[in-house]
Amino acid sequence: MIKAPSQNEAAVLPEAHHDWSNPLFTDLYQLTMAYAEWRGKRQDDPAIFEMFFRKSPFDGKYAIFAGHDEVYEFLENYKFTEEHITYLKSLIPQAEDGFWDWLRKLDCSSLRVEGAQDGELVFPEEPLLRLHGPLALLQLIESPLLNFTNFSTLVRTNASRLKLLSKGKGCIEFGLRRAQGPNGAMTASKYSFLGGFDGSSNVYNGFLTGTPVAGTCAHSFIMSYEKEEDIQHSRMLGETDLFAESMKYREKLGWTNTNLGELYAFVAFAQSYPGSFSSLVDSYSTLDSGVKNFVIVSLVLKDLGYDAKGIRLDSGDLAHLSRECKKTIRETGAQFGHDFSHITVVASNDINEKSLR
Repeated sequence: MIKAPSQNEAAVLPEAHHDWSNPLFTDLYQLTMAYAEWRGKRQDDPAIFEMFFRKSPFDGKYAIFAGHDEVYEFLENYKFTEEHITYLKSLIPQAEDGFWDWLRKLDCSSLRVEGAQDGELVFPEEPLLRLHGPLALLQLIESPLLNFTNFSTLVRTNASRLKLLSKGKGCIEFGLRRAQGPNGAMTASKYSFLGGFDGSSNVYNGFLTGTPVAGTCAHSFIMSYEKEEDIQHSRMLGETDLFAESMKYREKLGWTNTNLGELYAFVAFAQSYPGSFSSLVDSYSTLDSGVKNFVIVSLVLKDLGYDAKGIRLDSGDLAHLSRECKKTIRETGAQFGHDFSHITVVASNDINEKSLR
């Protein structure tokens, strides 16, 4: 059961759509050092900070730099509000009033930033960004700038390596449900695309950035169909009963042991998307039911002038199943005089470099 927070608990929860890019998005020790430097009249001492990494990710030799958008948006809008300062007074109660006046006036207009371009190959121990400016300010922005660039660079580098290994095949980012919170999800979707991926399942990312969005259906949709009555409103395509025609092909092919609930689901989905029919085929048995039911419905659609689009594999030996599914699809299509070579196979679920190879 989900328990609603009490009034006291709700008071400390962050807003659902909070803007993380603000001066409080830093580590406390950056602020405690800044106060000590201010008291020592060293806050404006000229300094140079260099951002770098020590070791390339994924046992590789390079990374692809990312995060410029977030860095520059943060620097351009850097400003402490009265609400921020009121909170900070509770953390550093001994601070003198002059320190808070200094924070109120602080911005990043005095900074000079140079270094790698967005999307540039970068290597360990070399400066990614070099920032020239007042010592205390550079310390205050150190943590957020590392946050904006580290994860973005990691995701972009990983995407580029996977895309290279795919040898021209399409790659779609599908990580929303596993990402490190909302901000992590949006960052991963954005920089996977900039790293070479062809799209994302993340609808909000598509809305904000124009990135192509892709997706079909899930196991929950397929397993929700159990009886023929479940498709009473979704079996007719024009004057054609998709289910009745599918059952005829099922008999012709001798595939009478395929899961009927799965076939009901495929019929319902095809009725909604006849010109782009795709489906997940591993809900029950990929080779003995899923791909066969997909082919059955695809044959009916072909008779009606539609071309099915593809299948998705989400479990098992993806390489073996991919080959076997393609064989079944193409050979069965040819049996009825159809070329099904255009039908794609999408593999998902914990794809990494090893599994992709």
